[in-house]
Amino acid sequence: MNVTETLNEGLQRGYQITVTAAEMEEKVQEKLAEARPEIEMKGFRKGKVPMALLKKQFGPRLMGEAMQETIDGAMNSHLETSGDRPAVQPEMKMDNEDWKEGDDVVVNVTYERLPDVPEVDFAGIKLERMSVKAEESAIDEALASLAETAQDFKDRKKGTKAKDGDQITFDFAGKVDGELFDGGSAEDFALVLGSGQFIPGFEEQLVGVKVDEEKAVEVSFPDDYQAEHLAGKAAVFDCTIKAVKEPVAAELNDELAVKFGAEDLAGLRAQITERLEAEYKGAARAVTKRSLLDVLDEKVSFDLPATLVDAEAGQIAHQLWHEENPEVEGHDHPTIEATDEHKGLASRRVKLGLLLADIGQKAEVQVSDAEMTQAIMNQARQYPGQERQFFEFVQQNAQMRQQLQAPIFEDKVVDHIFDLADVSEKEVSKEDLQAAVEALEEE
Repeated sequence: MNVTETLNEGLQRGYQITVTAAEMEEKVQEKLAEARPEIEMKGFRKGKVPMALLKKQFGPRLMGEAMQETIDGAMNSHLETSGDRPAVQPEMKMDNEDWKEGDDVVVNVTYERLPDVPEVDFAGIKLERMSVKAEESAIDEALASLAETAQDFKDRKKGTKAKDGDQITFDFAGKVDGELFDGGSAEDFALVLGSGQFIPGFEEQLVGVKVDEEKAVEVSFPDDYQAEHLAGKAAVFDCTIKAVKEPVAAELNDELAVKFGAEDLAGLRAQITERLEAEYKGAARAVTKRSLLDVLDEKVSFDLPATLVDAEAGQIAHQLWHEENPEVEGHDHPTIEATDEHKGLASRRVKLGLLLADIGQKAEVQVSDAEMTQAIMNQARQYPGQERQFFEFVQQNAQMRQQLQAPIFEDKVVDHIFDLADVSEKEVSKEDLQAAVEALEEE
């Protein structure tokens, strides 16, 4: 077997692998000898079938296996010796496509190798991390918001008209074509106007009603209504209003705190303070991470595999096109060409991805089983009632596992760099942090 280099330009590599006919024949004979003890044919005892007959029966299939194994072995040996890591699956093509048994096998292999990533002096990287303390006003605002979610309702003065957001208690009886229908009547039903609990057009007609008022609400069921016998039908609901109540926020006291899992109001304030500062810390980290990536992008330079950049640019262009054309759900659309802007963004992503991967590998950064399980659980919550199916899907899908693992690995590498870099703390206001986060979203 002979391996000859045919291309060496930048990251492009090409090799011609030649396996002689004699080597192929030897490999086939080895496979036949290995399988012979377990083979039996009519007229021969097990393990006693003549090699010539075995070759006639199994030779063509074993020749294909021998060819594949020999080429793969040569390629793996070359990669191990050279240290090359292909950016994508190497392309292999038979040089003599009219090959027949007795000919040498000649295969041309081409690939783009991953680049050598230069070392980075992390100690020379200076970063600033924002620090925000939860202000009393922010805590009070969060408490007031909780009180609103725990709101109650109190009777409005008799004769007051119901407003959007008020709760009314009423009896109703619905009719289609003058006949009552199942599920269309109720007594003492409590409804918050504007909640969208009833079909479109129903609640809007009850805005302005008063206690003891009788109101005929005329609506039409949607064409796609779940009850087919009512879909698209006109209906009249005879309503009798029994109460009109306005929303009132719950009082900020120990009783409210208990509803939200705290022992008392002071404990609830402490929980809110901790949550707010955790949110601030997460936002500040995102800002610092972007600063770090900007520094690395400017500081480090190396050749990038064109195959990876082109693939990433195509993906970016495709994603942005769908964001601009949300009405197109499938992929039955014209070919989307990547622009120079897409390619520039793709180059940055590929460079930083390769750089962080190299740093993580050298630092032996690992994603633990516990971290992966937590990530899968977090994702599974998006599919209520189907968590088990999602877990099974992830277990069987290597690409999905990689998608969940990648951001965890990246964040751990970023934290590793933070530990080695010169990171200073700067106390700022919530508004300053918010402005920095908004600046990130605009980029």
